[in-house]
Amino acid sequence: MTGSLAEAERWERRIHLAAHPMLYPLVRSLGTLRPVMRIPGLGVLVSEAALVREVLLDGERFVKDGPSASGGLWTPVVGPRALVNMDGGEHRELRRKLADLFTPGAVAAIVEPASAALRATIDTALDAAGRVDLVECVKDLAGGVISRLLGVPDNAPGRLPNKELFNLGSSISSLVRLGRPSLTARQTEKGRAAVEILAGPARSAYRDGAPDTFPGRLRALGMTEEESLGIISAFVMVGTETLVSFVPRLVALLADTGRVETLLANRSGMDAAINEALRFTVPSPMMLRNAVASGTIGDQPVRPGDRILLSTIHAAKSLGGFDPERPMPPQARQLWFGAGPHFCIGMPLAMAEIKGTLDVLLDRYAGKPWVVSAREVSTRVLIPGYRKLELANAC
Repeated sequence: MTGSLAEAERWERRIHLAAHPMLYPLVRSLGTLRPVMRIPGLGVLVSEAALVREVLLDGERFVKDGPSASGGLWTPVVGPRALVNMDGGEHRELRRKLADLFTPGAVAAIVEPASAALRATIDTALDAAGRVDLVECVKDLAGGVISRLLGVPDNAPGRLPNKELFNLGSSISSLVRLGRPSLTARQTEKGRAAVEILAGPARSAYRDGAPDTFPGRLRALGMTEEESLGIISAFVMVGTETLVSFVPRLVALLADTGRVETLLANRSGMDAAINEALRFTVPSPMMLRNAVASGTIGDQPVRPGDRILLSTIHAAKSLGGFDPERPMPPQARQLWFGAGPHFCIGMPLAMAEIKGTLDVLLDRYAGKPWVVSAREVSTRVLIPGYRKLELANAC
């Protein structure tokens, strides 16, 4: 096997520093000092995987719909019943109703057409030298998935291009910042404006009630129109940036560590490689909760109203370098998708998109493994990633 873990680690560090030049080194250094500590003006930072999981599992003391938790930030934009900003019995009941929308068959109906379109997108985007910018192609894939969540047929008149749909989703998710405990009126209005553009076709699909569309299935489950729009908007905003961040990093990581050849020869290791890449890259580097009861996290007292900063970036990366052959430690298993009552319900959709993209690339480069011929990192963004990742055939 050729390649260099050190090279992969250098690029990952550059990605994180470009996104959060001050916060990333601070969070990583504080995580090495203590597993839990109070940071004045920010909240209580939790950096150990087992303690992060403990907080996520305790939905009674630590909630997502608090005023400075991530769910609370979204309520003014998407309404009060969008799943990501709910807790307690209502959250459990809505999650139960939505479960059938993420079965393997339901997910395949959303992802397979987008994956097929991705093949054509890559072929069209190839330049004369056989190079292609994967980031732009994955944005197109994400836009295609958004289109299906909205219930918009590919040939619908006036349908927005995939990349415009991606940009709308991105404009909503980018409103969240770690140092932003609430949204201003202007930020809220910006988010609502993007949601309203997405809402037009979703309203039409909901009112038509076609059972083969995502909005139509939400209607069949008894969701009101506004509830359905909130749920659709939530899925668009929480999944869009993460997918476009992670997939290029996965593809670069496989190239940097010389593991493309292994997967080209035998795809049975794909799941292990993806899961380990999720741990190593940590596409969701921080999760937010609010404490609603007094108690402790580790040896740190917490009070009602405390903002809890769950450092998944330190919790996962502190477990070691990229190694798909190493068993995943139980405390870190799927931590990037959360745990407990708010474990990501869209995880099957995300994994299907990731696997579908990797399958397309393995087919496209079956003769020769891809290499990264050029790359640029994104600067000062919420979710770290590449701005450009150019692939080419190995010589």
